[in-house]
Amino acid sequence: MSGEAVGRRGARGWAVDTALFAFGVFSWLYIVGERVKLGMPSPSWLFELDQVAGLAALGLLWVRRRWPTQAAVALVIASSFAETIAFPSLVMLFTVIVRRPLRTAAIVYAAALAAAAVYLLVRPDELGFAGGMAFAVALYAAVAGWGLFVRYRRQLEARAAEAARAERERARQRARDELARELHDLLGHRLSLLSLHAGAMEYRPDAPAEELARAAGVVREQSHLAMRDLREVIAVLRAPIGELPQPRMSDLRALVEEARPGMRIELIERVEGEAPDRSGRTAYRIVQEALTNARKHAEGAPVAVEVAGGPDEGLTVIVEHGPGRDAGPDGERRGHGLIGLEERTALAGGRLEYGPTDEGGWRVRAWLPWTA
Repeated sequence: MSGEAVGRRGARGWAVDTALFAFGVFSWLYIVGERVKLGMPSPSWLFELDQVAGLAALGLLWVRRRWPTQAAVALVIASSFAETIAFPSLVMLFTVIVRRPLRTAAIVYAAALAAAAVYLLVRPDELGFAGGMAFAVALYAAVAGWGLFVRYRRQLEARAAEAARAERERARQRARDELARELHDLLGHRLSLLSLHAGAMEYRPDAPAEELARAAGVVREQSHLAMRDLREVIAVLRAPIGELPQPRMSDLRALVEEARPGMRIELIERVEGEAPDRSGRTAYRIVQEALTNARKHAEGAPVAVEVAGGPDEGLTVIVEHGPGRDAGPDGERRGHGLIGLEERTALAGGRLEYGPTDEGGWRVRAWLPWTA
């Protein structure tokens, strides 16, 4: 609509304007022919002036998109004495009602009725003044009603398009938020492993060469994996036409094995069948975040991971670790990771609970619906 407001036409615009111009030419020829048959107006020069005004009005049809108000005012003035501009005047009134503020349209509408009254006084016809005004009011009201209908229909379409754009933007923002959580989960997991093994190398320089070499290998591998994950996230953020590879429940054992160097982890799986993608992915992220927190806050503590469930009872995930060197409920409770897990679990339709155990450790427990 903004393009049309400055006078630009697409193929449809050219077709519409050409059709209007062609019909305007026909109406001009018809009115001139009828006036010749019915008799010339008095004074006689008024007929020549009427024809010139009609031809000029046909030219104004081509600028109605750029200057509708100015063209409408010119035709309103001419309509006080000319009859050959009837069709262009109606088209211009319709254009002003559709494209310009309602206040401007109301002024042009009132001016058109006033010009009709002047025309009936200057050039009275067989309907008389009252009959002519009644006809003018009905005709202009029909054009105005049609214009208002088109105007509000376009407004509704514009609002619907804006709502669709806003929804697409919200969807993109939700996708970016999800990517931010994925970035936190992926890199937090990798970097916690790096910190663990780099710390072991720093604090135990007298360790056997084989153990130091193994720790260095883990650091090197996790560094490469962290860089790979970061490149994948940045690629999606730059051109969000796909998604990061999403983990599934079947990847849980690989996650635990990856985290096992430097940690004592017991994994118990009692899952009937293949968990749905969303619940499986959420369970994976819960375990991943819980293992990351265990490395950060309870280094050296044993960790128990239990995943159980099925189609009837849903999916239950429990991750519990004992007290460690940095154990303390406040450190984990205030972390952004657990807050993010609460949001992720709620989006999946589940529940998440976490807190200290009686032995001084920490437990994360989640339930997820099987149908998520």
